[in-house]
Amino acid sequence: MSRTKLLALFAGAALTLAGCGSTAASSTTTSSPAATATKAAIKICVYTHGDGGTFWTVAQKGAEAAAKSLGVTLDYQGSTNDAAKQAATINAGIAAGCQGIAASAPDPGAIKDAMLKAHAAGIPTVTMNSGSSVFKELGAFTHIGQDEVVAGRAAGEKFNAMGLKHLLCPIQEAANVGLSDRCKGAAETFKGKVTNFNLDGGLADLNAASAKLKAALTADKTIDGVFALNADIAAKAALPAVESLAGRTIKIGTVDMSPEALQAIKDGKIEFAIDQQQYAQGYLSVVFLYLAITNGNEVGGGLPVYSGPGFVTKDNVDSVMSLVAAGTR
Repeated sequence: MSRTKLLALFAGAALTLAGCGSTAASSTTTSSPAATATKAAIKICVYTHGDGGTFWTVAQKGAEAAAKSLGVTLDYQGSTNDAAKQAATINAGIAAGCQGIAASAPDPGAIKDAMLKAHAAGIPTVTMNSGSSVFKELGAFTHIGQDEVVAGRAAGEKFNAMGLKHLLCPIQEAANVGLSDRCKGAAETFKGKVTNFNLDGGLADLNAASAKLKAALTADKTIDGVFALNADIAAKAALPAVESLAGRTIKIGTVDMSPEALQAIKDGKIEFAIDQQQYAQGYLSVVFLYLAITNGNEVGGGLPVYSGPGFVTKDNVDSVMSLVAAGTR
């Protein structure tokens, strides 16, 4: 059974548990003080470092779909990679009556105090998207996402199968430890050389990012692969840079998906995209918090709940493209 189908079944099972009040399929704690609250009165807050771009709009749609299905109030806010703003948003959410909080943790130290404040107040919390190795330190009962080192290792193996020798790994958010972990994972399995490249702020100006990548590729002709850590960087910065270099064969793989990246995979211009299934990350974060609030469940058994990595290649891209167009992948 595919990972997507498993996640769908898992989400459905969670909803069934919420409806019948059973705790047989997950670990339990004592009942939450909010367990008797009506659905309409339940407020679940999802506070990410997201920028509202291609990736994060899908995660937000997942959270919104779960909230609508459950009939609860959702407060979703991104902080556009501003860790101080994210911490302030979490603190404001605590004061404003959040009964469950999900937060991404690319810079865990910046939000640690705020997350532990929520935990101390008896508010159930989870981390999502980034934070798989530190969620316990933040007081969260589980993490929903992919392990970024594991994803990087899988990418390294993909590039090995292509026979490549030197990968460039551009990091577009310097403070995001998850991106560095992806490069680290690739270096662990890739048989050649992996060079990390500072592309901080690249998403804010993709044309400038493309120019920087072209300069790096021009300066080192041994580079024969680019491991992009974002679909927009892959399709709108790395691909134009590679295509401008006549006589060079440089393979591109990416993390995450966009319509442009998927079309490039279909056209044979990008080799693969790692799918961490961000819609499921948003959806399951709300479901897990709902179960914690209403039924005292702590799903995960103290371990992360992985939503990826999966791979989209030319072999399965057609089946994925329609779901991306619908905004759910």
